[in-house]
Amino acid sequence: MAGRRQKRANRVRRQPVAVPSFVGRRRAVIGLFVVAGAVLVWRGFDQQVLEKDFLQSEGADRYLDRVHQVARRGIVTDRRGEVLALSTPVDSLAADPRVLTADTPNLGLLAEALDMPLRDLQTRLERYAQRRFMYLKKRLPPGRAEYVLKVADAARIDGVHIERKHWRYYPEGEVFAHLLGFTNVNDEGQEGLEKAYDRELRGESGQKLVLRDGRRRVVEDVENIRSPRDGSNLALSLDARLQYFAYRELKAAVHRHRAIAGSAVLLDSRTGEVLAMVNQPGYNPNGNRSNQDGRLRNRALTDVFEPGSTMKPFVVAAALQQGVVDPAALVDTSPGRFRVASFTVSDHKDLGRIDLATLLSRSSNVGAAKLALALDKADYWEVLDALGFGHSAMTGYPAESSGYLPHYRDWVTVDQATLSYGYGVSASALQLAGAYAVLANDGVKLPLSLLKQERVPAGQRILDADVASAVRHMLEGVTGPEGTAPQARVPGYRVAGKTGTVKKLGPDGEYSDDRYRALFVGMAPVSDPRLVMAVIVDEPRGKHYYGGLVAAPVVSNVLAEALRLLNVPPDALEKPQMRLAQLGGAQ
Repeated sequence: MAGRRQKRANRVRRQPVAVPSFVGRRRAVIGLFVVAGAVLVWRGFDQQVLEKDFLQSEGADRYLDRVHQVARRGIVTDRRGEVLALSTPVDSLAADPRVLTADTPNLGLLAEALDMPLRDLQTRLERYAQRRFMYLKKRLPPGRAEYVLKVADAARIDGVHIERKHWRYYPEGEVFAHLLGFTNVNDEGQEGLEKAYDRELRGESGQKLVLRDGRRRVVEDVENIRSPRDGSNLALSLDARLQYFAYRELKAAVHRHRAIAGSAVLLDSRTGEVLAMVNQPGYNPNGNRSNQDGRLRNRALTDVFEPGSTMKPFVVAAALQQGVVDPAALVDTSPGRFRVASFTVSDHKDLGRIDLATLLSRSSNVGAAKLALALDKADYWEVLDALGFGHSAMTGYPAESSGYLPHYRDWVTVDQATLSYGYGVSASALQLAGAYAVLANDGVKLPLSLLKQERVPAGQRILDADVASAVRHMLEGVTGPEGTAPQARVPGYRVAGKTGTVKKLGPDGEYSDDRYRALFVGMAPVSDPRLVMAVIVDEPRGKHYYGGLVAAPVVSNVLAEALRLLNVPPDALEKPQMRLAQLGGAQ
């Protein structure tokens, strides 16, 4: 048995052993490595050569960014350099809604830092989910945006970054609102002088190339493409002190007489510069900018009205200029009524035979109509046209009105008569003040300006100097005891002017018997006029509605402050020693 086993074992050992072959496996593995290497080589060639431009563009889109450098908007100042409008840098928080989503972890911490409910934040993120940009919160207090960004970093919240822009601030608020206007969120002028001079104030933005990290934060400036050019500063002709006086007095008058609106304009008759321009109702350009009840309108420039009896000085001036009458002429106004075609011109009482000064001081419609009808139509129209009626004052203010003056070829006899006391013609407060400035400036018309003038511009002679002087002195009687506006007087100064109480047209095209505009235009000092002021109060609904009782006190109060502030010498002092004392105190 044992021998048999031994023989079998020997046979097994003598049989050849079959060694397995790995050639196929080696070839398969080598083939795989060759294919993988070829794919890698091809992919590298494809990315480095064929797709190079595309990949560089995609990379640049993610990490390189062109950033606009906002130019600083120019400062607006008054004539003395007091700042009226300036742009200050403010931070706003923005986000990329494709990165910062409503499901972002720790979003509650960000909402808490933003001081807003979490649900509100999620709703906004869902609304802007398909966009690349949205504001989380605008115009944050200094340092607040940095704090929120630190909270986002600590909570590992991506997609939040700071946007720095400029916010326009108006230190004087409502006082200059109608004139300055305001800008939008992009610091672009929307109303007023901000809009009129937007190109000059805005400047030119710059651009630079920056590197951003994965959270869209700027980590490095790569290249300055174009430097920003700041906007130019704008110096206005207005004086902030006088503007405040006018604002205070007009607002008080509108409130006192329960009027619906009012406007006031103060001019320097020697230069044509506007020293003050205010309106009511007003608004705060730093807050609510609603145009409810026309609050945004600069009524002194955009609204027109029939000027009423404030036109009478110009028919007297035209009659003197054309030699139809002389300063000592008398006009018969008896019996207080005057028939023109089918229309009756009437006075409040029979004034009898009156001189031209009385015609103005007692505001005779009959006397003014008779003078107008004695004039050649073309000559009369030329005087009114040259004074600026029917033409824009060309101050550059948006939507400035030109008013309306019908051409003399379209006049009928009634038109010629009613124009003399201010019906059938329309003007703005600035146009009316500008026409009176011609009388104050000895018959020379200067271009009106809202910007500070370095030198007096060339003027145009409209009336002879002696004619302008004569009418001016006649208008002094209006503020006298027997005139229609004794409340326009200023202690120590001689004041000239003219009242107007104008019926308003109703919806039916008829003049109302209970809706009026109260007007007064004054100038001082009469001996050497420096200031001209026009005030219009629309629909006074208190006890009084006459121009001499409603508008004249406003002119008196403002002129009293302005004449003293500008150190204009008094010309109505009773005693020489008093005059010397006051002049000495003004030095």
